[in-house]
Amino acid sequence: MACTVLVTGVGAIMGQGIIASLRLADPAIRIIGLDRSADAVGQHACDAFVVKPALAESSPDYAEFLRQLIERERIDLVLPGIEQDVFYFDSQRALIAQWPVTVVLNTPELIALGRDKWRLHEALLGHGLPAIPSCLPSTWADCQTQLGAPPYWAKPRQGSGGRGQGRIEDEQDLAYFQRKQAPNLLLQRLVGTDAEEYTVAVFGFADGSATAPAILRRRLGAGGATWSAETVVSDPPIEAFCQRLVQAFKPLGPTNFQFRKEGDQVWLLEINPRISASTSLRAALGCNEAGMCVEYFHVQRRPQFAGLRAGRCSRYIADHVEFL
Repeated sequence: MACTVLVTGVGAIMGQGIIASLRLADPAIRIIGLDRSADAVGQHACDAFVVKPALAESSPDYAEFLRQLIERERIDLVLPGIEQDVFYFDSQRALIAQWPVTVVLNTPELIALGRDKWRLHEALLGHGLPAIPSCLPSTWADCQTQLGAPPYWAKPRQGSGGRGQGRIEDEQDLAYFQRKQAPNLLLQRLVGTDAEEYTVAVFGFADGSATAPAILRRRLGAGGATWSAETVVSDPPIEAFCQRLVQAFKPLGPTNFQFRKEGDQVWLLEINPRISASTSLRAALGCNEAGMCVEYFHVQRRPQFAGLRAGRCSRYIADHVEFL
């Protein structure tokens, strides 16, 4: 697959995972890395690296920088490697439509739902899909009326990566999160356990169909510093829920669903309408989202996915040292 790909955010785990996945897909793919930090460790895995200029993304000069980079390097495909770049390119669709490149983006509707967990909650209910009991909290009594007895789980309406989330046991906990996050605070009934948490990837075709789900049961270490997962070869309830989500929201390209189970009930935690941070682990197990992007958006061939290999995987902190 002769192709030049720009990967943004190569200092981040997701960007680095995209690079590793592209190398697995086809070593001949030329990778240009982009990051705001000149020290971004992902640059060492790229064929070329460019530092993002110190410009506000709202500036026309930043868009012009990208356009010139794309033309100079003859880039065929852009894979955003951080969520902020997904949002930037989504906001610039009319402009980038004039550029000689394809930027891998999900649908505007699903990106908007992925940004706001309360809107996603309402959308699930609107499609007749199960939704974790949720509320925008005002008083402790109001939370108990809407969600039942605690514990609850607090999370920002807009946010990702587990930042700003925590357990709510009593009125004092609620007051703390309201001071920190109001009016961006969402409360949900605490469902399931850490042992029954799943990250699931599908590649959507924007018509209500998608590849079969690639399911990993995951376990997060303290502070997210370590991460381990194992393949779930088959899980009919999760597979059925994924099918309903795909039919309802019609994703385009790589899409990540996060679930918890509570007995036989599957609950959707969130949708990330992009390549997920676990993408390199999935690629090693047989589901290469970045490779699928090249195949679908550049080669214009519908990718196939036969299923994940059974296996366990771990992510850990490693060192990169350069002697000067």
